[in-house]
Amino acid sequence: MQFAMTEEQAMIVETTRAFVEKELYPHEAEIERTGHLDMDVIRDVQKKAMEAGLYAANMPEEVGGAGLDTLSWLMYEKELGRANYALHWTGVARPSNILLAGTEEQKEKYLFPCMKGEKWDCLAMTEPDAGSDLRGMKATARGDGDDWILNGTKHFISHADIADFAICFMATGVEDTPRGPKKKITAFFVDKGTPGFEVRDGYGNVSHRGYTNAVLEFDDCRLPSSAILGEVDKGFDVANTWLGATRLQVAATCLGRADRALQHSIDYAAERKQFGQQIGKFQGVSFKLADMALELKAANLLTWEAGWKFDQGTVTESDMSMAKLKATEMLAFVADEAIQIHGGMGLMDELPLERIWRDARVERIWEGTSEIQRHIISREMLRAVGG
Repeated sequence: MQFAMTEEQAMIVETTRAFVEKELYPHEAEIERTGHLDMDVIRDVQKKAMEAGLYAANMPEEVGGAGLDTLSWLMYEKELGRANYALHWTGVARPSNILLAGTEEQKEKYLFPCMKGEKWDCLAMTEPDAGSDLRGMKATARGDGDDWILNGTKHFISHADIADFAICFMATGVEDTPRGPKKKITAFFVDKGTPGFEVRDGYGNVSHRGYTNAVLEFDDCRLPSSAILGEVDKGFDVANTWLGATRLQVAATCLGRADRALQHSIDYAAERKQFGQQIGKFQGVSFKLADMALELKAANLLTWEAGWKFDQGTVTESDMSMAKLKATEMLAFVADEAIQIHGGMGLMDELPLERIWRDARVERIWEGTSEIQRHIISREMLRAVGG
């Protein structure tokens, strides 16, 4: 593994960071003040991101994306992660690569409009009684001739309010396993406006102002078989094949926010004076900076290694869980220490630190809680010795 960035990677980092600082930072204060991300802002950022070649950069070149390898993509995500989440997620959109699993007809209807910025997608798995335990989902789809009838509820569905369609995972049967009966899962495309499908406002959230979540209700929602993504009862196969790197994406965006918080802390420690000298001269502050830098570098290395191994085809579930776990917990630590270094000013909204601190909290929950990541890591270790 090479630790130096290639010339192309350096250009990606430089271009993306410049875009974030010029086009995204100026909108942050308004979003934080109102909790709302205006569609005119989204469209303006979207247009500029396309012109800069940053839109849908996670997707292959053959479908109109930038075709970045995983490691380069994570470097790109780190730079975007410096900014308000809702702003970069919708304005510099990265359509879910699960769309690549669709048929040619499905790609024409869903994938390519997303690539052009004409549509947005959302993924619907989580339910009120099925978060980490997705096999425990209660929302169902039953066959009715050539059609399927969907019933149930999904919640915490990110940006479903602006999405034109949802990719919904529904229980379609039961299978016996060594650990008892488990639900079979099938993925469906569901267009907004389909009878029996309703999108309701979700919950207020302390993290990521401007980001929205929604509740999806299915009441005898009828879909044709052509709406199935992948195969019947093989929804988890589709998800595991195409969504594995989402934990690395979370890790990478955390790196960006932590780096921003650390840099603010370094600058402040060098500028702020107390008792006749820079506060960075005091060990109580300088040791904090050293610990913050250490934790950030460790998280960087774990994330870059997992991305590199992903491209080599050697990545493990444990690799990705370690990166996600370390990066999210590191961000919480760095954000808290940054505020401590700034004192009362760190909690004021003149600086992005209180936002980074608030935003950090959700990262240890979504895309698999810290407890789930530890379970995955330890399970892989124990299996190696027959445990």
